[in-house]
Amino acid sequence: MTLTADSGADRAETWVERRRPALHPRRSWASPEPFVRRPTEHNSGEDVLGAMPWTRSASGYQRITVAIDVVVALAVVVAAAALGGAGWLTAGLLGLLATGTHVSFVAALRGYERHNLGDGPAEFQVVLRSAVVVAAVLMAVAFLTPVQVPREAVLVGLPALVTLACAGRYVHRRVLHASRARGQAMMRTIVVGSTVSVRDLVRDLGTAPHHGYLVIGTCLADVVDDEAAQVPLPTLGALSDIPQVVHDHAVQVVVVAGDALGGPALRRLSWALRRAGAELVVAPGLVEVAQERVTVHPTAGLSLLRLEIEPPRRRLMAKAVLDRVLGLVALVLLSPVIAAGALAVRLTSPGPAFYTQTRVGVDGREFRIWKLRSMYVDADRRRAELLDRSDRDGLMFKMAADPRITPVGRVLRRLSFDELPQFWNVVRGDMSLVGPRPPLREEVSAYHDAVHQRLNVKPGITGLWQVSGRSDLPWDESIRLDLRYVDNWSVTMDLMILWKTFRAVVGGAGAY
Repeated sequence: MTLTADSGADRAETWVERRRPALHPRRSWASPEPFVRRPTEHNSGEDVLGAMPWTRSASGYQRITVAIDVVVALAVVVAAAALGGAGWLTAGLLGLLATGTHVSFVAALRGYERHNLGDGPAEFQVVLRSAVVVAAVLMAVAFLTPVQVPREAVLVGLPALVTLACAGRYVHRRVLHASRARGQAMMRTIVVGSTVSVRDLVRDLGTAPHHGYLVIGTCLADVVDDEAAQVPLPTLGALSDIPQVVHDHAVQVVVVAGDALGGPALRRLSWALRRAGAELVVAPGLVEVAQERVTVHPTAGLSLLRLEIEPPRRRLMAKAVLDRVLGLVALVLLSPVIAAGALAVRLTSPGPAFYTQTRVGVDGREFRIWKLRSMYVDADRRRAELLDRSDRDGLMFKMAADPRITPVGRVLRRLSFDELPQFWNVVRGDMSLVGPRPPLREEVSAYHDAVHQRLNVKPGITGLWQVSGRSDLPWDESIRLDLRYVDNWSVTMDLMILWKTFRAVVGGAGAY
């Protein structure tokens, strides 16, 4: 057989991968026995805390999720149809049809697979798409059959279905995340690759246990490297030992960090892991990239990752409509609160009820931001005197016991009522409901290169860092969260942040 240049390169690369250091006897990853089968103390089916791992408890989580969808869909559609005047028999039939359609469509979109449950926005998006299909089915029944489908079944039942199904999934997810915070329902994981890439990935996974990865050790490209000590987990083997380590330690997920393994080696590793019963996850080195921005394009036998650089126009339009509509509604509904706050400010301290200040908006354009005045009128002059007493690092000035804040202003800030006039900025188009906070001129002049990316979107009344800790976060973490939002924003993310903002305001977390 004649080898082509490509096949020769593949064999050479595979040879290099296999000849790296190993702690265990070498076995081919493509062989029927890529590891030595032997009883081990880790193959008991339980995680390190004695709790059932996610691979075993996921089926229970799936069943509860399906039950939530069935109960919610059946109850709300039957109730809405009955409310519209349908008999109980007709309402029941419509409820069964809507429930079957909803559950079947969610299943068809893989909304019940354990990979899509308990983490990420995918399961909520599937519920929204399913509601559209259910609406189409009910309208088709009304048009094509003599069955009378009340309008309420669609106009009331489906919004209630989406709301309650998402709420049920959210509560269910919070229970799962609480369990994972205790080390339960986790996937035993090893991270493999070079020392630097493994160290960074282990650190990132350790800060987010709700994703379900319990990293128990590593396999490094060079187990004799002195830098291995920099990884705060035991080194269980070298790259050649991965299948044996998976078997010996009951590993459920292998995460390959960086480019330590080439394409042919990854392919052979997938063969070995299939026999070992573990999943293969590749971390290609992309940082702060949401799932929606990445698509896989099979090309010439390769899997090419296409990264979305600019948001599509329809998403920009949807965000603009959402901002103007919700901003106007909020401004109208909250106008009595704003008026009462303005009156309280005016009666308790000298000076105007409202405070305006020049801020920097999208693409560096300046605008006047509106707030209820929460400080004495000389606050701007006294700011320079207090800079060295800031409770925050970096460029943002915050003080938990700021002497410039009036007694009424402290109450307004505690309730976040001082921010309410900014809905006027949203209606005007200066700001968005969600986005990075609008900076001062002097803050922008001190930005280093990457921070200028904050100005690529409109500033917002609330944002990702506000719902992640508000004033409690260090400057670098605030910037990291802002840049994550700038790169990955979507209407779904905005709605989630608005919901979390409501929770944060009610709880008062991080408010000065």
